[in-house]
Amino acid sequence: MMHPHSNFPCGQVRRRQFLADCGLGFTGLALSAMLQQDGQGAEAGNQIGEPHFAPRAKSVVWFFMNGGTSHLESFDPKPALNRYAGLTIDESPYKSTVLDSPYYRQNVRDFGGKPRALMAQVYPLQVGYRKRGESGIEVSDWWPHVGDCADDLAVVRSMWTTDNDHAAQLQFHTGRHIFDGFYPSIGSWVHYGLGSINENLPQFVVMGPPPGDCCGGVGAHDGSYLGPEHSGVRMTLDPKNPLPFGTPGDKVTVHERRQQLDLLRELNQLTAIEYPHDAKLQARIKAYELAFRMQMSVPEIVDMNRETQTVQQLYGLDDKATEGMGRQALAARRLVERGVRFVQIYDGGGGGGGWDAHTKLKENHSNNCGRVDKPIAGLIKDLKQRGMLDETLVVWATEFGRTPGAEKSDGRDHHPYGFSVWMAGGGLKGGIAHGATDEIGFHAVEDRHYVTDIHATVLHQLGLDPRKLEIPGHKRLDIDYGTPIHDVIA
Repeated sequence: MMHPHSNFPCGQVRRRQFLADCGLGFTGLALSAMLQQDGQGAEAGNQIGEPHFAPRAKSVVWFFMNGGTSHLESFDPKPALNRYAGLTIDESPYKSTVLDSPYYRQNVRDFGGKPRALMAQVYPLQVGYRKRGESGIEVSDWWPHVGDCADDLAVVRSMWTTDNDHAAQLQFHTGRHIFDGFYPSIGSWVHYGLGSINENLPQFVVMGPPPGDCCGGVGAHDGSYLGPEHSGVRMTLDPKNPLPFGTPGDKVTVHERRQQLDLLRELNQLTAIEYPHDAKLQARIKAYELAFRMQMSVPEIVDMNRETQTVQQLYGLDDKATEGMGRQALAARRLVERGVRFVQIYDGGGGGGGWDAHTKLKENHSNNCGRVDKPIAGLIKDLKQRGMLDETLVVWATEFGRTPGAEKSDGRDHHPYGFSVWMAGGGLKGGIAHGATDEIGFHAVEDRHYVTDIHATVLHQLGLDPRKLEIPGHKRLDIDYGTPIHDVIA
């Protein structure tokens, strides 16, 4: 029977309406998925779930240090800082390094004819460093465990961005300055382009506190115009409630919950007939069904007691300092093992971010590195010994680096003109340091890469061409697509 609200002549019915009316046996998830694929996916010319070419990786684990980790005390140490410590940069041999850089040309007017950077005193390295592995990549002593993995790392030392404040956290994930507005994040593009491997789990999982509202907030894992179904799903490591607002409470049985969802599905399907293009409604129908299945599946993932003591120790679960990040890193392995596409782990979220060392850099970074170094390295080692590193791309990033000059005598300021990111696995070369900053780490001078080049590299390894993920009606700039960093691809 034709639905009474049909506006089509001659008994014709919209396909979406027909599915909603006659879909006995179709669940809300199936309806939502079909609506989503028939809508945005088909319009974009990409079949959801199908890579554009043979992929090298299946999943991504994305670590992001909120606040700005110093590249100088991590993966790009500069001994010249120790030689000229105490002098202003203006007094050091590196004055021309600043004057000849885009930083000077962009900011000279702001500081009365001479950039503030020239007036800062050269701040020495706050930790030692040494060559690691057979590759000899120089890594600071605050990262000994990641340093042990040097031969698996592709370190990119020539990153740059444009936001000098912490909204660079948003920019790193979307490629756009916060003044441009909000755009889809890298995790959302992966979710949109590849779809689901495991229908019992979300394909884009987020752990850890995200950036503060001042820095773009949840925009760093938001689907934006791709639709809310492509936003990251927040997950905690509480076995009793791993998905906030995802459980009905202890007193509701599985059967009762199933009945509730069946009723909601029927009501939502009726509404979907009236509003077939409502992306939020489509996402809601899918979310209810997915939530039910996740209630059954996710608690098992966050139960670390299922792992051996050896594995738990590898991630640092036996130490209070490393346990928090260790549980997230281990959960990430368990998620990608089950087919989750993109796991995004924030560290130091909220406000400007916990790595924002304007003062007491030595205390800040030694403590922060002590919390995350072993767990992150544990993930790489665990993936490798399980034969999963080749198909899992691990990314470590932060929104910008820190200045070579001191701020308030014992810290470093924000520095977006040259900083480091590293990647491992997923078909990339290991034991390589690509690109370079100048002798004091002020400016990326060799093989410079804007943040979307990391995006393009990740998508490329997953078999996706970002230019084929275009959405009609949403113009993207050329820089939004980025360019894969082919020098680090095996």
